[in-house]
This record gives sequence, C-alpha cells and structure tokens, in this order.
Amino acid sequence: MSYTPHTSHDVHKMLEVIGINTVEQLFEDIPAAIRLDRKLNLPQALTEPELWQHVGALAQKNNVYSAESSFLGGGANRHYIPAMIDQMISRSEFYTAYTPYQPEISQGTLQAIFEFQSLICSLTDMEVANASMYDGASAAAEACLMALRITRRKKIVVSEGVHPLYRAVIETYVKHQQAELIAWPVDGSGGHIQQPNQTDIDDTIAAVIVQYPSFFGTVQDLGPLAELLHQHNALLIAVVAEPLALGILTPPGAMTADIVAGDGQSFGIPTQFGGPYVGFLATRLKQVRQMPGRLVGQTVDAEGRRGFVLTLATREQHIRREKATSNICSNQGLCALAASIAMAMLGKTGLRKLAEINLSKTEYLKSALKTIPWLSFPYSGPTFNECVVRTQSDERPVLEHCKKNGLLAGLSLRQFSPAWAQHILLSVTELNSRTEIDRLVNVLHSYSG
Repeated sequence: MSYTPHTSHDVHKMLEVIGINTVEQLFEDIPAAIRLDRKLNLPQALTEPELWQHVGALAQKNNVYSAESSFLGGGANRHYIPAMIDQMISRSEFYTAYTPYQPEISQGTLQAIFEFQSLICSLTDMEVANASMYDGASAAAEACLMALRITRRKKIVVSEGVHPLYRAVIETYVKHQQAELIAWPVDGSGGHIQQPNQTDIDDTIAAVIVQYPSFFGTVQDLGPLAELLHQHNALLIAVVAEPLALGILTPPGAMTADIVAGDGQSFGIPTQFGGPYVGFLATRLKQVRQMPGRLVGQTVDAEGRRGFVLTLATREQHIRREKATSNICSNQGLCALAASIAMAMLGKTGLRKLAEINLSKTEYLKSALKTIPWLSFPYSGPTFNECVVRTQSDERPVLEHCKKNGLLAGLSLRQFSPAWAQHILLSVTELNSRTEIDRLVNVLHSYSG
C-alpha cells in the first residue's frame, strides 16, 4: 500500500505541464549543501492489516492509568467531559466549518464564536474577549506583545510563578520585539509573586505578568499589585491556566487586571497529548484595537434582525498587512465551541459547585499528606486544585514507587529547575475519588526509600 495520492503517470503529466523533467528540479533554488542527497531511510510500506498490527503493538507499550488514579496537572487539567459535548461538536455544520469570511452563510459559526467571547468576558469580568487563540502559552505571549504596543515600552516582568513552559513561549515572542524580559521571584513561603515596593516598579516597565492561580496552585490578591502598576501607567496581565478556579475565586477583572489570558482546556477538551487546546484573551474596551486575532461583533441587518460579523479584523492577511496586531489565522473554533458548551451546561451555579468540589478534594489530600513525616509543604498560601510537596530526598524513586502501585502521583518539578528538585506538583479534580486519594496517601506511607 503506497499511501500516495498520485501515480507515476500523474506526476509525469504535472511535470510536463510546468515544463520540467523531475521533481528534484523543483528544489534547485535550495543550496545543495543543505539538501538531502539520498532517499529517506524509511521501511517498506505495510498493508493496512499489517499497519494496524504494528500500531497496536506500539500502543501495548503504553502504561495505562485510570483518570482517578492520576494526580498529574501542571497546565493539563483532567476534568469530566459530558457526552453531550462530543455529540454537539460532531455535528457536520460545526466540524467542517471554516473561517467565517462571508457572514451571509456563516451566521451559526459567528454566533458560536460570539457566545464564546461573551462567556469568557463573564468568567474573567473583562469587557471584551477575542475569538480564541491557539493555547494558553501563546495567548500569554500575545498579551505581552499587546502590552508592549499599548505602553510603547520595552520591559516585561514575568513572575516565576507563571508556568515554566508558558515563560519559554513568552521569551521566544518577546525577544523578537527587542524587548527585555525580567524574571520576578515568588514568595518563599506563599508561593506567589512578591509584592514589589515603589522602588521596584518604574516608568520603563510595560507590564507584569502573573499566573492566577500560580503554577504551584497558590492564590493571591492581585489588587495591590495592579494599583501599584497603574500608578506608573504599567499593565497587569493575569494568566489563568485553570479557568475552573474562576468559579469560586475573585475574577482578575474585579482586581483591575488589564489583560487576562489563559487556556480553556478545562472546559470540555481532553488533555490529548498537549493539544489542540483553546487559548483565550480578554481586555478592557479601550484597548480593543490592540487585541490580537479576530473579534466577532453583534449587529442588526437592514430589516432589524440580529446578525453577527467579523469586526476589527486587523490580521496580516487583511488591510493592515505588516502593521497587523498579530498573524493568528486560526481561532481553534471547534475547541472554543466545546468550551462554550461546557460553560453553558454548567452555568454560574454549576461552575461554582464544581470548583468547590475541586477545592475541597484538594484540601482533603493536603490534610492527609501532612501525616507523612518525610513530606513538607514549601508554600503555605491557599491553593486551588494543585499543591506542591517536598520530599526529604530524591523525589523520583517516590514517584516510581507510586507508578508500580498503579498511581501517577504528580509531576516532578526537577525538569523545570534544579532549584525545584525534590518537589512534586499534585493535582486533584472531581475525577479523583476519596477512595483513590486515600490509596495514594497509603502508598506514600508505605514508601521506605
């Protein structure tokens, strides 16, 4: 089975039409020194049954854990996905939809995006949101670029409580703007950004970016930081990697954050090997023209009927060209729809109840872990969904011990920084039963390394 769409005859006819003899001639403009001068080292093609057998054998190598036996988090959040969500987004008019350039035939797609924007505004307590973005990390990075444009300054302060992978993406974006990225340490006990003094913030800083709750799961009041920044006409960017927390916490907008960016994966989207997810970005109406991506607006037609259109579409493929606010050409529309359905199904009351369940289960685990003498809590502040524990010695044998007992007992933070060796980030959601939480604690008690 060749898996190729064109026969050799097809290829010959196409080459003949464009006036060349071989496919290789298409690549003559690429310097010979960087061209591969041999065929790819690929195995022989398989038949379809052989391919299924091969892929199945590879899949057998995976270690499979149930959702309730996993305490992994760190930006990929495990939540129950109601069957209705997959049923709804599998409708052909949704999963085949393309960019809604023609509003006359795209009212359903445009309305779905408009509803997503409205829900994000309600969730974050902001005034305007865009039509979604690739993921939380790129949304955070775009928020930083937006702050640079608004303030016309060249310094971004990023809290070390922001997810390390988000920070890596931010660094990549910002360095291409010839801007300076300044790391700000977290409080040694609270686990959130240290409240700066008046002398720490000056008129050269464009924005401070803080995760809420932090990468360590800790929660802080962002109001005093926002007030200090606004005295210097700098912006506060709040990153929300776990938006379910906003069902119970004060939203960033209520603490006068200027931009809120994050990931909506918690709402109806599986962790699925890291993507696709759905980023969101919300801001104040006065800053809407600096917002990246696209925006769907609501209007009325000549007969007074409600309608939806793309508005302020200042992308690079429109009239703004190189002056565009971003080159985002996709808005993860299907994922945004899944998130919208999940939020609408929960509603305001359901969102709060689900957040309370997550909070109470996390507190139950934290209380139980305190009975283990070789574990300590480096951060004493309040947390949501996640918490960090520190082992007396190497954390890796501890995690391996748990794996042998069928448990994924959290995320080792060693991979992000040598300073975080012996630290484990644990995540608890509604999917972790009390029985399984108790089993985790018992397995940790049995560790004798």
